[in-house]
Amino acid sequence: MMTDQAYYDRVTDARKRVQPVTYVCYRAAEPIIVDGRLEAPSWKRAEWTNLFGHIEEPHIIPEWATRAKMLWDDHFFYVAVDMECPDVWATITTRDEHVYAYDPDFEVFIDPDGDGEHYMEFGMNAINGVYDFLLHKPYDRGGGETREIDWNWEGLRSAVQVQGTLNAPWIEDRGWTAVIAFDYESMEANAPTAHFPPQDGDVWRVYLSRLERDRANIWTGKDWTWSCVGVYSMHIPELYGYVQFSDQVVGTARVPFEAETW
Repeated sequence: MMTDQAYYDRVTDARKRVQPVTYVCYRAAEPIIVDGRLEAPSWKRAEWTNLFGHIEEPHIIPEWATRAKMLWDDHFFYVAVDMECPDVWATITTRDEHVYAYDPDFEVFIDPDGDGEHYMEFGMNAINGVYDFLLHKPYDRGGGETREIDWNWEGLRSAVQVQGTLNAPWIEDRGWTAVIAFDYESMEANAPTAHFPPQDGDVWRVYLSRLERDRANIWTGKDWTWSCVGVYSMHIPELYGYVQFSDQVVGTARVPFEAETW
């Protein structure tokens, strides 16, 4: 079993050698309806992220595909995800229950000002059971002691669509999709130097993670993430993806990623 010091050493090493992923996030062309579907014109025009991979070992290929899209407007930052899964299941319905401890879930971590502190975590399962935390520091820097588990992302909206039959293991499913709208107000209090809504060229740090569990053994989870960070931790904000905002309406132009990433 890895000691705390060995874990901290691996995190320090990862900070030195991992190059985070990048994404250009365009303005939505129309008001986004948060219904769990990715059928609106803006979602169809938005680009997919790369397929998620194993959080720690890039040579390990996940059994089922996961990919995401992002958009923004004057009121919300939007994340949509498409997750293949032949058996979609979930149990937690109460807000701020430990979804991540019992169910497969999708998680989003956002650090708008990129300072590695006061970042926000959101997670949800396939029946839209959600939780949210505010973390003032990463865990290897004492974040566990200062984590605000009672903090709520006010104004947040989320929805799920299951392509199949929920909690019916005898029926093969295609998977599930989700859309989350992150309200700026809760972010603004924790990132006073960032712009809300973002301005053209602004860059946030964002991390996307899928935790998959076997229904027969929920204590063994697999983390598939937008970016392989080389260590089993979602709490290394310096390695979160770089999301560059563009004021161009999605589908009208292709903007290169230009921000400094190292």
